[in-house]
Amino acid sequence: MKKILSWLFVATMTDMGGIMAQEKIVQAVDVHTHIIIPEYVEVLKAHGAELEETFPLPEWDAGRHIAFMDSAGIRTAVLTMPAPQPFYDDAKESAQCIRRVNEVSAKVKQQYPGRFRFCAALPLPDVNAAIREAIYALDTLGADGVKLATNSRGQYLGDEELDPLMEVLNERHAVIIIHPHRPTPYPEKIIATTPLAMYEYPAETTRAVVNMLSRNVLVRYPNLKVVVPHCGSFLPLALPRMKSILPAMVEQGYMQPINWEGNLSRLYFDLAGNPTIEVLRSLLTLTTPDHILYGSDYPYLPDVVLKANLQRLRQTLASDEELAEYADRFLWGNAGRLFE
Repeated sequence: MKKILSWLFVATMTDMGGIMAQEKIVQAVDVHTHIIIPEYVEVLKAHGAELEETFPLPEWDAGRHIAFMDSAGIRTAVLTMPAPQPFYDDAKESAQCIRRVNEVSAKVKQQYPGRFRFCAALPLPDVNAAIREAIYALDTLGADGVKLATNSRGQYLGDEELDPLMEVLNERHAVIIIHPHRPTPYPEKIIATTPLAMYEYPAETTRAVVNMLSRNVLVRYPNLKVVVPHCGSFLPLALPRMKSILPAMVEQGYMQPINWEGNLSRLYFDLAGNPTIEVLRSLLTLTTPDHILYGSDYPYLPDVVLKANLQRLRQTLASDEELAEYADRFLWGNAGRLFE
């Protein structure tokens, strides 16, 4: 609890004739940010993959990130590796790249106490290498969880081959942050017309979570806590349809029963994407107010846009009688409990 409280205060010391005044400011905890290091970019360039996700990688450094956080009113940010997954049929290259990302993330967390946490990347689709990296990152580097792609070169979350990894993460009560990656296979012409972030990312996130639900992954590994990005993507629309169709699918032997309550109780949702009141209310049809978290998506949009988004979120929450009650939970309290 002390760690949580330490996130919520910024001390502003002012000399007033020898008297020091301390200003208390409640700040946000940002669970959706990305660390982009030169070694990662070099691997992508070596394979001509800088635009694999149909959008250029932004630049990142800790100093600029902290400057943004200070100006926006964000106390702590959780770092994750972005898309794409740096795997190009060379498992050793991928493992080395991801190890470097995790080590730099751990160093940044150490250099700026209280300002950064990180969820480690894993070198999937090599499951054995991913297990080794998860153990090293969580047990030695002090990672606060792991980041998993919706799919790693066609290996989707929920697939049976990932069960041994889920078992290891379950043993460590791990937080998992999901992030969408380019779907595999993918409709090339459609993606050329509309960048992934516009439509395919929400669809891809929904696809991966539905795959996990369909195999009851979060019931079979009940210690996992999974953060779904971008306001839950299309899940508020997809799940009612799934629930209505599932009995017929089970009766005809196409699917197994799904423990809806058990699975959904392990899901958390970040608010990256500038949610409206309608979006926030739709999330509350899936989950409880203690499972919604603030996220910015830094550094993928200009600082001024992300600051305006956070200010708009604060105003949106304050403008609604029901949502106003949950504002502190959404902005910092839920993240503090998730990562304590």
